[in-house]
Amino acid sequence: MLIVCFMSVSSFAQKADMKTVNIKTSAICESCQNRIQKALIKTKGISKATLNVDTKMVAVKYDAALISVEKIRTAISMIGYDADDVKADTKAYASLPSCGSGTEGTFAA
Repeated sequence: MLIVCFMSVSSFAQKADMKTVNIKTSAICESCQNRIQKALIKTKGISKATLNVDTKMVAVKYDAALISVEKIRTAISMIGYDADDVKADTKAYASLPSCGSGTEGTFAA
């Protein structure tokens, strides 16, 4: 019984730290969308990432006790995309495959 109570309190404490942030990216197609979402979900502290290709905004649900917004921006940069004012990592950007639109090299500075 004590274990069940502890798990309930622990689960509640984790939910209390959950936040959502919207970050502007340089993504331009569904391939970009899939790449960003899959990579962010694998990042410790992130529970959900949904990118809207039309607006280029990624909504990230995260545990503020485990990861900061700045680290989320850095994670997006390390995938090869701009994240708000954080520019894409040059090496990561160069290793991105061509987008479905065939405009590789046109969306990051």
